Amino acid sequence: MPSIPEAGLELEPAAAAELFGDRLELARQFTKNLADQGELRGLIGPLELPRLWTRHVLNSAIAAPLFSGSVADVGSGAGLPGVVLAIARPDVQWTLIEPMERRTDWLSEQVAELGLDNVTVMRARGEDVGLEFDMITARAVSALRTLVPIVAPLVRDGGELALLKGTGAPAEIEAAQKALRKYKVSDVRVEVLGEGVLTETTRVVRGIVRAD
Repeated sequence: MPSIPEAGLELEPAAAAELFGDRLELARQFTKNLADQGELRGLIGPLELPRLWTRHVLNSAIAAPLFSGSVADVGSGAGLPGVVLAIARPDVQWTLIEPMERRTDWLSEQVAELGLDNVTVMRARGEDVGLEFDMITARAVSALRTLVPIVAPLVRDGGELALLKGTGAPAEIEAAQKALRKYKVSDVRVEVLGEGVLTETTRVVRGIVRAD
């Protein structure tokens, strides 16, 4: 049964059990922690509690089946989507990249409390990481035309971008054509996830990164 929500926190949607399975209790704990501390620590805005599950947690979790191997979440912030995806996919190795100390402190606390041994927290700007991953994700970081130059160099040859975006994703792709060509990102498309499952669907911009 869903737990009783904190004051003002959205009631847990039925889809949470489907998306998290036997990891649901961890998702509940993370959502509770974010509800309790998120606004105070500058991680979420004051209007987010009534839609925290729907707009943020499940919006991130619905993308979990897309990932494999080693994945970096660039600009992880409150852990959306990185912590949520790490809960949903314990078989994937996650690196949460975030430049702000107060946010990396939060991320490290959550990783420790939830026992997420598949997660590394890295305090850095995406441009300064100097590592390669099988896949890169990001959510609510910046427009695609400015995000691609940051994240594409972090993808191994033949690896993939899977970037969570809003309804303007097709327009962002159009505006980012120059950057996509420069950084050799091909097969770029938008996938809409969660239809018939979530009240708000998730759009993911996917593309393959080639070295030459």
